[in-house]
Amino acid sequence: MSDEYIFGWHAVEAVLKREPGRLQRVWIQTGRQDRRVQDITAGLDELGVAWEVVHRRELDTRVAGVHQGVVAQVGASREWDEADLLASLAEAGKPSFLLILDGVTDPHNLGACLRTADAVGVQAVVVPKDKSAALTPTARKVACGAAETVPLVRVTNLARFLRSLKDAGVWLIGTAGDAEASLYQADFSGPMALVMGAEGKGLRRLTREHCDQLIMIPMQGDVDSLNVSVATGVCLYEALRQRLA
Repeated sequence: MSDEYIFGWHAVEAVLKREPGRLQRVWIQTGRQDRRVQDITAGLDELGVAWEVVHRRELDTRVAGVHQGVVAQVGASREWDEADLLASLAEAGKPSFLLILDGVTDPHNLGACLRTADAVGVQAVVVPKDKSAALTPTARKVACGAAETVPLVRVTNLARFLRSLKDAGVWLIGTAGDAEASLYQADFSGPMALVMGAEGKGLRRLTREHCDQLIMIPMQGDVDSLNVSVATGVCLYEALRQRLA
């Protein structure tokens, strides 16, 4: 596994808190002397991780994106596979709560979905290995630390994995604009996975066929669809409302 760069204060703080062994070197933009910088540099000193104050231009050359004045070089994180996830669900001692993204290719959307998944307590986010956004530095920054808290599981054959989930008693709820049932008619209270389709194209045929139920989000205005990360948030929070009831 090769080294990689992450940027943004939330992302760097999350690695420092949860996976400090991955940190190798940190660059901080000159001019910042606030409490946040003091806390991070104190933590780096305690770990013995080298850090350096540099001009913004040097940070700009290391990453593409709004780095907020901090960039870190880290060792690659461990990737879960489907066997890891199935074993984790079996040992969890609580109803499964998963998010499956079928072909979401925009790293901003992936990061936003991870952030919401963390907020509502999703145990893992599942994506197909092909035709799906990678966990890039941009996705990590948008996730605001959630990329370090919610496992991202890449599966080779999504349809086969969906069958494995069904065999394990997980109810699969997919979203589709032409579904007859509303989001508010679905039962999210038990072991379940929310299945979201790709930007624009929606669920692929095989993925759709493996879902136990298809639902739609009621739309009252002239716009006929929502951005996938927004739609994911709407559905996940309805699921959380039911699971807390």
